[in-house]
Amino acid sequence: MMGAMRATNKGSVRAEREPLFVLAPPRSFTSLISTMLGQHPRMYGFPELNLFMAETMDEFWRGTDGDGERKSTFWPVMRHGLLRTVAQLYAGEQTIDGVALAYRWIRARSKRTTGEVFRELLDRTGPLIAVEKSPAYLRKRRYLDRLLETFPNARFIHLLRHPRAQCESVLKARGGKLMLLMLNALDHSADFPVIEPQILWHDANTRIMEFLDLLPPVQWLRVRGEDILREPDAELVRICQWLGLPCGARELAAMKAPEQSPYAHVGPVTARLGNDINFLLEPRLRPTRLQDYDFAEPLPWRPDRRSLHPAVVELAREFGYR
Repeated sequence: MMGAMRATNKGSVRAEREPLFVLAPPRSFTSLISTMLGQHPRMYGFPELNLFMAETMDEFWRGTDGDGERKSTFWPVMRHGLLRTVAQLYAGEQTIDGVALAYRWIRARSKRTTGEVFRELLDRTGPLIAVEKSPAYLRKRRYLDRLLETFPNARFIHLLRHPRAQCESVLKARGGKLMLLMLNALDHSADFPVIEPQILWHDANTRIMEFLDLLPPVQWLRVRGEDILREPDAELVRICQWLGLPCGARELAAMKAPEQSPYAHVGPVTARLGNDINFLLEPRLRPTRLQDYDFAEPLPWRPDRRSLHPAVVELAREFGYR
C-alpha cells in the first residue's frame, strides 16, 4: 500500500511529537483502533476532540460556524471528548468536579484558536505522540485543511471498513438515521427518497483520498480495520514500523488492552461520551467473526433490493475488498 514507507526527515523535538490522526467515516472501528494505538507506551490516545471543526474556542463552545450556522444537532455531546480530556489531564479525574474544571478551562481560552489549544494538550501529554480521531472532520474539507495548517507534518491513518458492514453499523447506531438525514445521505433516484448510508461511506472515503493526495506518501498509511481484528499482531507491528516505534511483546500487550485507557468507559453524567457508546460499554479487543459479503447481494435497507452502487464497489475494490 502507498504510505507504508517510514519518514526519515525528523528535524526538531516538536516534529518528533507531531500527532497521528485517524481518518475514517463513523462506525469504522475508529474508537477501538485509535484507543489501541493510544495505549502504546510512547503514544497517548485522545477521545474525539472535534477541535478543528472550529476556528476559535468560542466558536467551538457555541457550536456555530463563523457565519452563525449551527454545526450539529449533536454538538453538546460532541464536546464531551474535550471535556473528559481536560478533566483527566488537569484535574486528574473524570468526575463531575473534574468536568466542571474543564468547562472553566475551556471558557478561559475562548479567544484562542483551536490549534493553539490542541498544541497545549500536546505539551501536557509530551513527549508522547498524540493519537486522535474525529470522524466529523470529514464533513467539510475546511476542517481537514485547518488541521493540516496547524500540523503540516502530522501523520494520518486512513482506516477502512467494508462498505456493507459500515452501512449496516451506521443504520443500527443510535441516532444513525438522523445523522444520515442531516448529512443529506438520501438517494432520490427511486420513486421516493431512500436513506442511503452508501453515500456517506463513498463521500467520506473520497474526501480522505483527495486530502491525502496533497501529502507526501510517507505521511500516511492505509489500514483495513478487518485486518487489525483478524491479525492484530501483524498489523500493529506494521503500523509501529511505519511510525518508527518499537513493537515488541510489551508494546503489543499494551495495545491489545484498550480497556486500560482512561477514556475507555462511560464518563460522568456531564460528559458521558467522547467515543462510540458501544465501545465505551465493552471496550475490550475480542475475537470477532467478520462476515464476508457479496457485492451483488441485495441490500436489506433498500426497499427496491438494489445491491451496492457501482461507484462504491469500484472504490471498495481499490481498497482491496473482494
